[in-house]
Amino acid sequence: MPDTAPARTVHLGVDLTDAGAHPAAWRTVGSQAQRLFDAQRLVELVATAQRGLLDLVTLDDAFTLRPGRTGTVRGRLDAALVASRLAPRSAGVGLVPTVTTTHTEPFHVSKAIATIDHVSSGRAGWQVGWSTTPAEAAAFGRKAAQDEPDAVAEADEAVEVVTRLWDSWEDDAEIRDVATGRFVDREKLHYVDHEGIRFAVKGPSITPRPPQGQPPVVVRADSPASFDLAARRADVVRVRAATRDEAVALRARVRDAAADAGRDPDALRVLVDAYVVVGDTRASAQARLDLLEDLEGVSWDTDSLTHVGTARDLAVTVEEWTSAGAADGFLLRPSSLSTDLDAVVDGVVPLLQGAGLFRTAYPGTTLRDTLGLPHPANRYAAIA
Repeated sequence: MPDTAPARTVHLGVDLTDAGAHPAAWRTVGSQAQRLFDAQRLVELVATAQRGLLDLVTLDDAFTLRPGRTGTVRGRLDAALVASRLAPRSAGVGLVPTVTTTHTEPFHVSKAIATIDHVSSGRAGWQVGWSTTPAEAAAFGRKAAQDEPDAVAEADEAVEVVTRLWDSWEDDAEIRDVATGRFVDREKLHYVDHEGIRFAVKGPSITPRPPQGQPPVVVRADSPASFDLAARRADVVRVRAATRDEAVALRARVRDAAADAGRDPDALRVLVDAYVVVGDTRASAQARLDLLEDLEGVSWDTDSLTHVGTARDLAVTVEEWTSAGAADGFLLRPSSLSTDLDAVVDGVVPLLQGAGLFRTAYPGTTLRDTLGLPHPANRYAAIA
């Protein structure tokens, strides 16, 4: 049954990839196209998201140039490395890079995300990625391209190994006793001893357990295979839904599938991807979208909630969808980061705060605190 409980605090994330979600965003006046690979630009964008008390920011990544028309932004910085740079230059907001499991090793993935979590004092997340194209396989030359079910199955096993490696140090494994010369309690380091279909990993990690214990795992569920992965493994599930009724059904399906997998559905956060063009009036928002579409030469087909209107209109949509049990929150994808992110933070957020739907301060210091997720027990310490 859909959750029709009274309105609750909504979770809001924002995608900071490229110049914005619309392919032509980098071509508009004020887009700062010359700064697309300037880390300081991302520091400024994260500061804006943090000013709005947003839960998290996401950074996409892949192993090939982006497909698309001639006018599409083709290159990207490494998302995990960017998040590491952003970590000590931010506070409060979660940092969630995409790190792909195909053509990579879980040991390296676990270290990368754990490092971001340490450097940020507990604000890292991991958006699980996988690759299926011949071009991506050719970039490594180690194996042929995989179909999606196979790549997602590999991602499933990779998540298992990564999370085991995060637990391979207990929270208090480090002693750092100068007098005795003992840095670590060896009894609190554990071999993961994973023998799977694709990976054999003994461990332990060389990086201490992340401050969050387990940084939240984010999965985009937009196919049967990825949906099953999300139900089994994700803390945050991203879905695409064009209507409120569709979102209600998807959220219920995710929760039911998680329960069938033996998980607590209340420990999941389901976020709907929302593409936004925000203007002072509905007409001005539509005019901005028309300009972007003229530059690109095709209409913007997002296959999910697309808002073209005022900040108040968007706040109303957020309230209506949340109260109907359609989502625990939204992953906002601004059409143009240089314009729409400020509109969200300065326009939408205050309206949601005034309605009692959004926080007025971060509830703690970690991303798990912000998402309302408890600090997980260490699986090895629990059986020791």
